[in-house]
Amino acid sequence: MMRRIIILLAGLAGFAMPALSQQAADPILIRAAVLRVDDPGLPPISRLELPSDDLGFAGARLAIDDNDTTGRFMGQDFEAIEVTASTETATAEMDKLLADGVQFIVVLADDPVTLALADQAGDQALILNAKARGDNLRGADCRFNTVHVAPSHAMMADALAQFLVWKQWQDWFLIKGSHPQDEDLAQAFQRAATKFGAKVVEERLYEDTGGARRTDSGHVQVQKQMPIFTQRAPAHDVVVAADEADIFAAYLPYQTWDPRPVAGSAGLVPRSWHPAMEAWGATQFQNRFEELANRNMREVDYQTWLALRVLGEAATRTNSGDPAVLRDFILSPDFDVAGFKGQKLTVRDWDHQMRQPILLTTGLLMTSVSPQDQFLHQTSTLDTLGMDRPETECSF
Repeated sequence: MMRRIIILLAGLAGFAMPALSQQAADPILIRAAVLRVDDPGLPPISRLELPSDDLGFAGARLAIDDNDTTGRFMGQDFEAIEVTASTETATAEMDKLLADGVQFIVVLADDPVTLALADQAGDQALILNAKARGDNLRGADCRFNTVHVAPSHAMMADALAQFLVWKQWQDWFLIKGSHPQDEDLAQAFQRAATKFGAKVVEERLYEDTGGARRTDSGHVQVQKQMPIFTQRAPAHDVVVAADEADIFAAYLPYQTWDPRPVAGSAGLVPRSWHPAMEAWGATQFQNRFEELANRNMREVDYQTWLALRVLGEAATRTNSGDPAVLRDFILSPDFDVAGFKGQKLTVRDWDHQMRQPILLTTGLLMTSVSPQDQFLHQTSTLDTLGMDRPETECSF
């Protein structure tokens, strides 16, 4: 009897194998690319922040592994082409990807380059912005073909403002850098102060003179310079730094004239991700990345991972590899994706910014997560971060 059952099962297996073999032999290939445009500017102040060669790409590799875990059961196969460019070669590299028929492109670039590449792609590709934070990209310069996975300056500023107001640190001494991205962030802090009931008692400009920042005597110069630079400020609870260019903010803690905490670009920093994050299943996620990359995950890695997970989630939910179907679903109110942040992440229809919680972090720990519980919203508390529908300047 046992022998007959085995023969019968073998026969059934033989009957089913051709369909399975055909499925395995012909998976639907879902192609994407990660285009990283490297900036040859100044190195970071701290050598601990030097970018690794696989920055962003390591996040992409983890995302492809995650997508394939589900995809192999759905008859789907995922691919992410890794491309490194300079500001001079980015256009040519984008042309190659478009000519190759890649219709989902994760862009890691600054604001002007991201905007230029989105215009270049037009209706040929969906751009997933995983780095640029400028509010103009979600406002007057928004593009329908772009989804912003990277949080905006407005989201970062609002996340920090909610915590500072909760702490009743409502009087801010705002110090901004002299670069365009610094000005954009400073404006976001000004809006956040007004929005949540804080007050900027003074806004002061730190001019970048182009001097050396990482010399042996640098800390000695800063120890003398920063107290003098920050003296005679009106009474304030906290120093808020707007220094996206990474010129001065890291030197502020413990060097200000008045003994005050520092937040913004140094001290208490709003981030999309942090290596110390452990809640909501993040420990296992961090471990998998560290095993793959042999280093901690940085914000750009997380944002690149999330951008490609957006694609994977859309493919799973629609059971399709058709780029038009995937694009429409990503931009629909039915889309959401998990991001190890305790809430479903969705895309705003008015500016294509991804809603997401923002982590407030120090060097070693996560201090809090915004939105804070005290700040309510009629639709989603995540829309208390960044430009809400009535505030947007975006018009597709």
